[in-house]
Amino acid sequence: MQTPLRLASVPLLALLCVPVASAAPKIHTVTLGASRRVPYTPPEANPDNKSEEATTLRVRPLLVDTTQKEWTVGEIHDVTDRSFVVRRALRINDSLPGEAPRWTWQPGPWLMVDRVTGHITALHLPAFDPAVSEAVWFRDYAAYCGIATTVRNGGLVAVVAELGARKAVVQKVIGPWPQANAPYPVCTAAKWQRTPMRATLQLTGGQALTFDVVGLSSLVEEGEAEE
Repeated sequence: MQTPLRLASVPLLALLCVPVASAAPKIHTVTLGASRRVPYTPPEANPDNKSEEATTLRVRPLLVDTTQKEWTVGEIHDVTDRSFVVRRALRINDSLPGEAPRWTWQPGPWLMVDRVTGHITALHLPAFDPAVSEAVWFRDYAAYCGIATTVRNGGLVAVVAELGARKAVVQKVIGPWPQANAPYPVCTAAKWQRTPMRATLQLTGGQALTFDVVGLSSLVEEGEAEE
């Protein structure tokens, strides 16, 4: 009477020993919503420049799995096939002491977004100041004019920064800061060349400066998909 019980237990024991398959990683959905106009005070604002185009900003919500995570402004730049960068839009209280809250919007720092994990990383581009110039991207590099605040190397600087690098690839002082009656933008949009890799930056009304960018290995680290 014992033998049938022992034989029947063998398949059950084998079934219990089969490892349970790990759950497939969750793939997130990252999208940008519809744009909307919001109040904006640009750096070059003056009494003669009050058109709707000059005093409004187009912002779009950044959604992860239909949940809004940030407000963004401007176009995205695809760094890889799974990650992109975009500028954050900031809603700022513009009221003076004693006034009721008065909300306005400003372009803010850059964000890197992973389409697979839905992870959003705030980027800290060296010396970047959104009021000075735009950052122009090529691959995982950004070229722009910024403001350095160190005593030795302070002033207006030309910068080429790589994602993931601790120091800028290029950071050269190109003028004093602050400047009286500085034009806006202080620098024109950077121009990129693919081969050899070069970035050209130019003060508005000044001489163009071209910098060779050495090194082709990306330092962008893309993590595993979250479970």
